[in-house]
Amino acid sequence: MSEELAPPLEAPARLVQATVKLLAEQGPSAIKARTIAAEAGMSTMVVYHHFGGVPELVGAVIDHGFLEIESAFARVPVSDDPVVDLFSMALLVRDIARANPHLYDMMFGLSTRATYRPTDKVAPRSGHSQAFQAAYAHLTAASERLVESEHFGMLDARTVAAGLWSTMHGYISLELADHFVEFEDPVRAVMMPAGVVFTVGLGGDPERARASHEEALRRHESAAVSST
Repeated sequence: MSEELAPPLEAPARLVQATVKLLAEQGPSAIKARTIAAEAGMSTMVVYHHFGGVPELVGAVIDHGFLEIESAFARVPVSDDPVVDLFSMALLVRDIARANPHLYDMMFGLSTRATYRPTDKVAPRSGHSQAFQAAYAHLTAASERLVESEHFGMLDARTVAAGLWSTMHGYISLELADHFVEFEDPVRAVMMPAGVVFTVGLGGDPERARASHEEALRRHESAAVSST
């Protein structure tokens, strides 16, 4: 579709999608107004017209990433085992991160290239934007169900959610950086035991915690097979 034929409201979305695609295929060096515009089939001025510049476009791309996580979280069925639900969410975030590591880096402020690093006015939105809050709300809700379950003591759901988010992000970031190449299956060797340890630390029963994490992984793998 040419620039002239594209509906005006479609241009920002096309630019975001072009940026996401370039990150996945070429990495951060491709994130320039000229390159993004060419990928979207538009003129460079369209980038500045709709976003003001590349840093502002990056902010929209960050929101796109968190909306993708929110959509994935929304598809996780609410079960009678909040540990299963929470580890299912962690596995989905890992899938999203592995599909586009550079986008994941950008979302969590790990990118340092001047060509696309958000400005000080844009960067803080990652943790406070509506897109992030929408995704994080699913994690908080599952943490609240965990706190309210009979297997755990009096806990602050916000602290639980923050701890789980930190644990999940820490593992994924390290795996993307090839820190677990010595493990044939790093999910079973590192990610799942870390989740079990976290759950037990909250007061959960070790055997129940392991069983819940195994069930979440089983469901995740089954869903992956059925979608192929």
